[in-house]
Amino acid sequence: MKHKKVKIGQAQVDYFFDSNLTSLSRITDKKSTILVTDEHLVTAHPQKFSSWKTIVLKPGEKYKTQATVDDIVSQLIGLEADRNTTLVGVGGGVVTDLTGYLASVYMRGIRFGFVPTSILALVDASIGGKNGVDVGVFKNIVGTIRQPSFLLHDHRLLASLPEMEWINGFAEIIKHACIRDAAMFRELEDHSIPFFQRNKKALADLIRRNTLLKTKVVQLDEFEKNERRLLNFGHTLGHALENQYNLTHGQAVAIGMVFASRMSEKITGFRQAERVGRLIENYQLPTAISYDRDKVFEVLKMDKKRARKEMNYVLLQKIGKGVVHSLPLDYLRSQL
Repeated sequence: MKHKKVKIGQAQVDYFFDSNLTSLSRITDKKSTILVTDEHLVTAHPQKFSSWKTIVLKPGEKYKTQATVDDIVSQLIGLEADRNTTLVGVGGGVVTDLTGYLASVYMRGIRFGFVPTSILALVDASIGGKNGVDVGVFKNIVGTIRQPSFLLHDHRLLASLPEMEWINGFAEIIKHACIRDAAMFRELEDHSIPFFQRNKKALADLIRRNTLLKTKVVQLDEFEKNERRLLNFGHTLGHALENQYNLTHGQAVAIGMVFASRMSEKITGFRQAERVGRLIENYQLPTAISYDRDKVFEVLKMDKKRARKEMNYVLLQKIGKGVVHSLPLDYLRSQL
């Protein structure tokens, strides 16, 4: 188990790389800890949860709502959870988002940590303290920014991950490469998902590299005033599409990245939109979808990056260098 202490704002987060779920009892006291997970994980790994107090959720983005939070609060009260309780989200991005949000508001804030079990959660959702819920088609419109106490990586839990969730998570890895790491972009071009599934060391190295890349961005800008906006590459259009068109997060972000790359050609002089599109296709992600412009724009304009009649939109200057441009909403609508 590789341990790294990371300072984000006023918080210290302990990263436990290449660890396993059995080590969790060394990080948090079983007697005062409650795990939050979903039915898929409990079905796939029942023995790993048998000795812990556990709250089991229905799986899927459609349950990432305030109603689910209210239900968990009722269960926490039933378990007599207090301010000394630690919540641990064991699961993908939906579980980590819900657990972090819940721990931020239950009794005005209790300790929490994550054991991310999907590629997307390992490289993105569990990092940086963004926690929240969806309201209708509006993604993450309610939430908090509060850092977990720890992250524990157990790559063996990926054994039960469906193929679609591997594809889903690699969208965020491609995003990181596009905005901050040209060398990683080239490495992704040289390989494929089956390569990383076979090569455990390459996968562990890639996950660690992405974890630390996102962490560094968040350390520079915890509350998304400047640098952290870059992490939204592909997400502005992606979030407007995701819930309306029943896409996975990775599929929606992939379409958003291709759109942003083509916008970059017009605005920043970026010349490699085709290369971005090819990489996305090579990782079995979509590059386009047919959609209703007006319906999508109505959701897009409520994005948290909007500033009055303009949107702070993430574009590419070159592979490995993302930039933020303020675009008039009318212009953005005309490009959809």
